[in-house]
Amino acid sequence: MTLEARAIGTPLDRFDGPAKVTGTARYAFEQPVENPAYVYPLQSTIATGRVTAVQTGAAEAVPGVLAVLTSRNAPRVASSDDPEIALLQTDEVTFRGQFVGAVVAETSEVARHAAALVRFDYLPVPHDVELRFDHPDRYAPEVVNGGFATDNERGDPEAALAGAAVRHEAVYTTPRYHHNPIEPHSTTALWADDRLTLYVGSQGVHRLRTSIAELFGLAEERIRVISPHVGGAFGSKLHAHADVSLAVLAAMSVPGRPVKLALTRQQMFSQVGYRTPSIQRIRLGADDAGRLVAVTHEAVQVTARNKEFAEQTVTPTRVMYAAPNRRTTHRMVRLDVSTPTIMRAPGKTPGMYALESAMDEMAIACGQDPVEFRITNEPSVDPELDRPFSSRNLVACLEEGARRFGWAGRDPAPRSRQEAGWLVGTGVAASMYPVYRLPGSAATIRLDPDGQYTVSIGAADLGTGTWTSLTQIAADALTVPVDRITLRIGDTDLPPAMAAGGSSGMTSWGSTVVEAARQLTTRLAEEYGGTVPATGIEVSVRMPENPEMERLSMYAFGAQFAEVRVHGETGEVRVPRLLGVFAAGRIINPKTARSQLLGGMTMGLSMALHEQAVIDPRFGHVVNQDLAEYHIATNADVGAVEVHLLPEDDPYVNPMGSKGIGELGIVGTAAAIANAAHHATGVRVRDLPVSLDHFLDGAVPGGR
Repeated sequence: MTLEARAIGTPLDRFDGPAKVTGTARYAFEQPVENPAYVYPLQSTIATGRVTAVQTGAAEAVPGVLAVLTSRNAPRVASSDDPEIALLQTDEVTFRGQFVGAVVAETSEVARHAAALVRFDYLPVPHDVELRFDHPDRYAPEVVNGGFATDNERGDPEAALAGAAVRHEAVYTTPRYHHNPIEPHSTTALWADDRLTLYVGSQGVHRLRTSIAELFGLAEERIRVISPHVGGAFGSKLHAHADVSLAVLAAMSVPGRPVKLALTRQQMFSQVGYRTPSIQRIRLGADDAGRLVAVTHEAVQVTARNKEFAEQTVTPTRVMYAAPNRRTTHRMVRLDVSTPTIMRAPGKTPGMYALESAMDEMAIACGQDPVEFRITNEPSVDPELDRPFSSRNLVACLEEGARRFGWAGRDPAPRSRQEAGWLVGTGVAASMYPVYRLPGSAATIRLDPDGQYTVSIGAADLGTGTWTSLTQIAADALTVPVDRITLRIGDTDLPPAMAAGGSSGMTSWGSTVVEAARQLTTRLAEEYGGTVPATGIEVSVRMPENPEMERLSMYAFGAQFAEVRVHGETGEVRVPRLLGVFAAGRIINPKTARSQLLGGMTMGLSMALHEQAVIDPRFGHVVNQDLAEYHIATNADVGAVEVHLLPEDDPYVNPMGSKGIGELGIVGTAAAIANAAHHATGVRVRDLPVSLDHFLDGAVPGGR
């Protein structure tokens, strides 16, 4: 594929690929600065209480130590509205591992050595880190993440459940999950000439700048945030976390000298957020024909004691299937833990695990095939808002997936297939993700006399392909080859852009770039007769409105199929085959799109089989806080993963006709695997992960 190819839909290689594979793409910690100092954090060894005394003399005496920061001497912040980042302002400790200080030194080795010499005395108080469905302190948040309603009810679900011909009720749990991108959270910070420069791996440089400006009481014009490359994020680099504010405090303590801070893998388990554990109770009722008459979905989740984050876990149940009577609720429990945050497909990932597992159980109870049961309960309009869908091709995904997977002729009986000591089963689950369009983006396009275009927008590339896909969108809108486009992103000196979150990047940034291209083309024709002036021509625009978003419900959908093998003697679980079929509008770049969906499905497999943060209730910390014990799926764990994209024409979502795909692929994978494991063994696993202990002695077919 040559660079002359320009159209949306062309499977171009990523333009940033050569720089990344040759090691020349610079990440936050690698930015070349003159004479940097290094920061190593000090962390609390209690879960709750306060610091009563600090001894820093031994650390300060170490040659090469430039500063030892604690709450006793750290610079004061202007706002404590966000306690997660308002560090070293009080002696209070709210979770184990909290940053209570830092050492700044000439080298990272000296900083780490000196940190071990600082002594803290504490006055601990009792803590609580254990989530229970019936926790006495659970409460209803005002809203949940994304501004969704905490509760939603239609009809009379209790009466409908009581009168249903078939009923199902079960509790499903998901553990605490951690993002663990390849690039640890890192910052290079310089406070000089009353200005702050930050190199940070960030999902949104303008969003981060606003957070830091508010924290320190600085005008945003005095802060520059630069983030050309991000080594993965999955949501963990969307909000400002403690590592960035600690780096800024350190930079202020050695003005005029840059400082570098990179979290260790262990520190990332307490500092940069995680997906909240959840306990979810689902009740389904259906008539004799297998049509749902009632759905209730309750979720109980964790938030931090001093800062609320409420994941929108039950929201997919509000739109997935037709049922006239429904109730969905979120309840939170404040515990003595660090703050949860957004993680790939927040809410949709754990919520659809529970819902799609329950749908499998209900299909069996109704005596229906799981694919046909979902099709039977397909809604004609959005069940929550009574709006038509701009497009909804879940049925097409289910039917095409079943054809490709070889679903026809499947024996529905558990334990019906055995091969060489392995119990073999197959399962299905649906995928969904909304089309989000977040306000606040702007773009500038400049056309020079030599015919080259420069497109500037403060967007982000998390490894998802923005450098390439956004260039393709610009080239398509300007009807020129991509080699005439220079894209500039990842810098607050560029026009503002909403952060990369909610799979909304291409919709928001792309719509803005298309509008800028339209205005530039019109101006060139009307004011200059199509001839570029000697000084060039430039236009700047804000993202245009899309009134269709108030009239229509917009979602991407998919269907996932899994084959699972469970060894009959050892309980070992393997997933040799995953298939995903997705309808996500017009595909900007089929190559990067397939990569995103494959990665999401692999992350879902990892969630299903391996990932689980274990909290020691005695001390309040994650005990498996490294990649040796917090297992993430690797090549040896992943079998064949097939991704297929159905053609879908949806002119309402945005000028490109595209839908977000970065999060769609993870939604539903875990349920498909758990459903296949039940088909293989007869054991219903409702508590992730699907590990071998579920299938050893004592496992009871039908539920555990």
